[in-house]
Amino acid sequence: MRRHDHQTTQADLTAGAVLAPYLQEQAAEFLRSLRLHRENSAPTDAGTHGAEEAAGALRRSSRRIGGTLHTFRAALDATWAEQLRTELAWLSGTLAREHAYATRLGRLLEALHALPGTSLPTARNGAGADSAADKERAALGVGAARAGALLERQLTLARTRAHSAALQALGSSRFHAVADAVALLASEVPLAPAAAAPAEEMLHGPADRAEQQLLTAVAALPSDRAVEPYNEAQDAPWHRTRLLLRLHRYAHEVVRGAPDPVLAEPGHALDLHRDASEAAAAAASAARTPRIAPATAYALGVLHADQRHEVEAARGVFRASWPYTAAAVTAP
Repeated sequence: MRRHDHQTTQADLTAGAVLAPYLQEQAAEFLRSLRLHRENSAPTDAGTHGAEEAAGALRRSSRRIGGTLHTFRAALDATWAEQLRTELAWLSGTLAREHAYATRLGRLLEALHALPGTSLPTARNGAGADSAADKERAALGVGAARAGALLERQLTLARTRAHSAALQALGSSRFHAVADAVALLASEVPLAPAAAAPAEEMLHGPADRAEQQLLTAVAALPSDRAVEPYNEAQDAPWHRTRLLLRLHRYAHEVVRGAPDPVLAEPGHALDLHRDASEAAAAAASAARTPRIAPATAYALGVLHADQRHEVEAARGVFRASWPYTAAAVTAP
């Protein structure tokens, strides 16, 4: 396998000899996933899981190709790389929406069921049954059931629309052009003349810059002392860090032959951070639905708070698992 060559003899290879096999491997994975998606997209329940897995694999290969085209564009035909990267970003974003709505709904319903008292909406406790705590608990139980039904309606509708949009995209001429471009990539990579230079000279610099951008972003994350737990605007630097971590991971795969294992846990924490942040936003959006009952709005408010606590917890896991110096974790 060439991946061993990446690690042991890269000094003897040109940039094109390292970059081309990686891109061709990802293009082949894209085409395999596309074939599986078509095979499993029949309108039967049996094909649903396979289609979801294939769509996930399509997203992953699209992101890897797009990230590689972005980071190592100096070694590639610039116009071709930018155009294909843009189209792959459109495709992976379109395919991701359906999965995101399904994940968000599952997360929110699970969190609702875990809220204290939601399993006993009419709990009674002898002489103390009319206490304020019991009333609050009962209200939360009733509100949680209604909140769950509201979220299910809203997010299932959004998921259905995203599914239709994905199917429409996969049948469009735009997608067929992307698939044709990736099929060509699987056999031939449009390299720039600079790709004839040694790999160490052409690829390590861009990979190092991708790593430095990540380290800079991590260093700029707000410290715990500066954080306002319910300020969604403070999520943006964390989302940017997640994307930069992904770019660094892909660049590491190209130049080292495999992802950096020490970044697996921080990357997972940033994924959880994104999921909790988006779930909290969905709960807040549902709470703004006109004419909902006060108990429903109350349960959605509790759910929003619960997901914002999950956001904070994910940040804590990221900080604890970040493998580099403490100076790289919080800004001075």
